[in-house]
Amino acid sequence: MRFPIILVSPARAENVGAAARAMKTMGFTELRIVDSEAHRKPEARWVAHGAGDILDNARHFTTLAEALHDVNFTLATTARSRAKFHYYATPQQLLPLLEEKREWVGSAALVFGREDSGLTNEELELADVLTGVPMVADYPSLNLGQAVMVYCYQLSALMQLPEPVKQEADVQQLSALRQRISALTTRLDVADDQKMADWLQQRLGLLTQRDTAMLHRLLHDIEINLPDKNTDNSR
Repeated sequence: MRFPIILVSPARAENVGAAARAMKTMGFTELRIVDSEAHRKPEARWVAHGAGDILDNARHFTTLAEALHDVNFTLATTARSRAKFHYYATPQQLLPLLEEKREWVGSAALVFGREDSGLTNEELELADVLTGVPMVADYPSLNLGQAVMVYCYQLSALMQLPEPVKQEADVQQLSALRQRISALTTRLDVADDQKMADWLQQRLGLLTQRDTAMLHRLLHDIEINLPDKNTDNSR
């Protein structure tokens, strides 16, 4: 499974260097940077030590959406209260989730937000699953380099597994499901139900391949049995 690490608008070059070093240590090789040149500064290389190649090969994008253009499954980190996000995975819970996803999802990405403010609501909405590191209440923060190390350590086993053979239809199955549900909620005039939209956004990413396939079948049956809005039912 391709697994880029994406840093959104990192401000401090030292943090980017520390992130690159953590990635290299745990077997991750692909770094993407959004809206920042911090990785090009000498301070980043000083801290990266033997991970200069990751900085050299880092790809730059203007927006997070652009950085995710070829990614099939997105994990976004957040330090916000879990009360809002009911379907939320810890780093430990991500490993079995991704072990199942790697059998049918072509690529995944792990996104880290800004050091001071994290990811915006609009950026979080691009994710399939939200994740955060549980911490004691009186010291609720990790710096960027530490956070990247925690996740890379927890997920390093994924980098040691042989790559499974996947069909293109399987790779696109989850994104196709999101598009299909969006079209259906619009057709049913419930697309403006924000509570429902949030639930769908946060829950669909946790589905297994079998669950996803069965939901596609259910949606197909619903679609073909819904009356056409353009049909004149007065006749």
